Amino acid sequence: MMDNDLRREIADVCHLMHAKDFVAATDGNVSARLRDGSILCTPNNLSKGLVRPEDLLVVDMDGQPVGPRYGPARLRKPSSEIRLHIEAYKQRPDIKAVVHAHPPVAIALSIAGVSLARCLLPEVIVTLGLIPTLPYAFPASAESAALITEPIKRYDVLMLERHGSVTVGNSVMEAYLKLEKVEHTAQITLTLLQLGKEKPFPPSEAGRLARLRQARGLMKEGEAEDLCKSCGICDLLGGCPIGEGEQKQGGY
Repeated sequence: MMDNDLRREIADVCHLMHAKDFVAATDGNVSARLRDGSILCTPNNLSKGLVRPEDLLVVDMDGQPVGPRYGPARLRKPSSEIRLHIEAYKQRPDIKAVVHAHPPVAIALSIAGVSLARCLLPEVIVTLGLIPTLPYAFPASAESAALITEPIKRYDVLMLERHGSVTVGNSVMEAYLKLEKVEHTAQITLTLLQLGKEKPFPPSEAGRLARLRQARGLMKEGEAEDLCKSCGICDLLGGCPIGEGEQKQGGY
């Protein structure tokens, strides 16, 4: 993707985040890895609803601005959360983008101690696996960045207790769409808690969905073990081939 196109995509995603109340005030940040290894990112102290392509900054893997800066970018500083993004890129050479947001229902559940790492929705099991919540760490700190070092190797989506979500992907839009799934899952989880009638996913069906994720090459090292513990499908993941017809069905 050309630099100008990538800048527009980041701005579009910022506007979506703001419009859907995934961020408030100047919260949240978005970045993309450039071909030379540097990072294109949103600046600090700017509402995501107001981000323009020319507001974005290029930083190195130490978070320092690089290259010439023109227009509004001359007076901007990188997002205070750039350490979080850099850590994700260091641990995952395969990803191209990182989105950090503050989805309200998902954050509320993290404060209440309600985990989203459960087998509830088929599309989440197939496309995301689980949505683990990490313990609280001081925002924008080295401690907060270090917290994701190991989990980000296994997951494209993480919840940070009291702080927000981190989603990664092969494009900025892909990382953003995973954010939408996080908050959608949180809203459904909250509704189930209010109804007091959560119905466990049958392990046989959850296992079938997990094998579909496995067959599509989406399962990362260590993730099967986590699904096994959270969803009770240990005997359904190991060495159980998935039929060709089962691989092709579904639109997730």
